[in-house]
Amino acid sequence: MTPFSDLAAAAYCPRQLYYRRREDDRSLPAEVRDRIELAYRYPELVDAPDSVLRRLPIRREPAAYRRNLSRLRERDLYDRLVDPAETRAFLSGRECHGVVHKLLAGVDGGPPMPVVCSPGEPPDRGVWGPQSVRAVAAAKALAWEWEQPVRRALLEYPAVGVVREVRLTTRRKAAYRRALRAVRAIDGPPARVDDDRCTSCDYRERCGTRRRSLRSLLG
Repeated sequence: MTPFSDLAAAAYCPRQLYYRRREDDRSLPAEVRDRIELAYRYPELVDAPDSVLRRLPIRREPAAYRRNLSRLRERDLYDRLVDPAETRAFLSGRECHGVVHKLLAGVDGGPPMPVVCSPGEPPDRGVWGPQSVRAVAAAKALAWEWEQPVRRALLEYPAVGVVREVRLTTRRKAAYRRALRAVRAIDGPPARVDDDRCTSCDYRERCGTRRRSLRSLLG
């Protein structure tokens, strides 16, 4: 069974996933964990003073961060978001498994809604492709457990104070299937991509891509 994280990595770059698997290190950096923890602290942070927010790993200036949380507080899902039915829940489906950061209470006895947190920045609109694949995987695993369709998930960016909805559209489900096939096909190094993704990749030197990091170009 495929981990959610492997699907997201394969959606970004199958070759990167190949190297990551060889290292077999799935631990998260401390800064990533700290940013995700902000997702459980919105009620205390929405009115927090600058002095408090500046000590936290947020990705906005304090005033902008408070504005984002204030907008979030106005959304219908806010109460469920800050008081989820379950946190850090392990889901196991027919094809994939992994942990979601929150499960929000379902409506009218239906299944809960999975929430996946990202420590990074959201795009201007929607969510990044690999994150969409991970959210679809979580929804599919939850649907398998509940034996009911789960038609949407949430992508939460707690260091920014933004939450985006991910609907399980035909296009997104097709991207999930492509990622699943890519994971299952890995039995050696996949083909190089050699594009802008390589610039920030930790495996750039080992991979042999011609792209160089900004640091090496300036050094």
